[in-house]
Amino acid sequence: MTSVHFLGNVSNMTSNTPPRRRQWLGQALALTAASAALPAAAAATPMPATLGPAAPGDDAPHKIVYQLNHHEPEYQEAIFNSISAMLKKYVDDVAIAVVVWGPGIHLLAKKPQRPVPEILQQRARSMAQAYGVRFIACGNTMHTVGWTNADMLDFATVEDVGAAAVMELQERGYAYLAW
Repeated sequence: MTSVHFLGNVSNMTSNTPPRRRQWLGQALALTAASAALPAAAAATPMPATLGPAAPGDDAPHKIVYQLNHHEPEYQEAIFNSISAMLKKYVDDVAIAVVVWGPGIHLLAKKPQRPVPEILQQRARSMAQAYGVRFIACGNTMHTVGWTNADMLDFATVEDVGAAAVMELQERGYAYLAW
């Protein structure tokens, strides 16, 4: 998404200041020309994709990525309830990813350093295996707690930067849901 910043002060534009108006109009014209060139420049520069060229479910008509970054069971349960509702509503027509970082990372660990109710790990595993929900662990967070890929549950995938995974999924058409 491109941000547009105003280049002049409209309140100073009066009929008594034509040079200023011409300057402002020149800036506006330059901004219009520059913004018209942005799509062509973006198309000419391919984006690196750490998630791979295509992920399972990328062709689904509905796509959503959840942020899970807290360790509280009630918070995680609320996310799982939302995922269940999406699966019930859209069945096979939805691709769901859950990017996990910060204190939420313990959900995906074989030996969490914070208490994680076993039922939540079982629920995550079930969603991954039965419905193709992708659980993506943040490599930065894992590094912070001293974990490697081997420390994570087998259904979890690891991306170097969780926030980058969210961004790349959004670029592929996933709606971003955080709470």
